[in-house]
Amino acid sequence: MKLSDIMSYAELSQYAEVALVLFLGAFIAIAIHTYWPSRAAELHAASRLPLEDDQIITPRQTER
Repeated sequence: MKLSDIMSYAELSQYAEVALVLFLGAFIAIAIHTYWPSRAAELHAASRLPLEDDQIITPRQTER
C-alpha cells in the first residue's frame, strides 16, 4: 500500500476547508478592526509620522 493511498483514505480535506474558513474569518475581523471609522484619526496621525522630523515620539502610556 502506498502512502498516497493511505492519505486519500484518511479524508483530510475537511481540515483544510475548516482552516481556510477560520483564517478568512480572522482576516476579515482584523481588517474591520483596523479600518473602523473611530480609528480614522489614529491612522491619519500614524501615516504622518515618517514626514514629521521635529516631533519627539514617546511610547504610549497605559491609562489607569
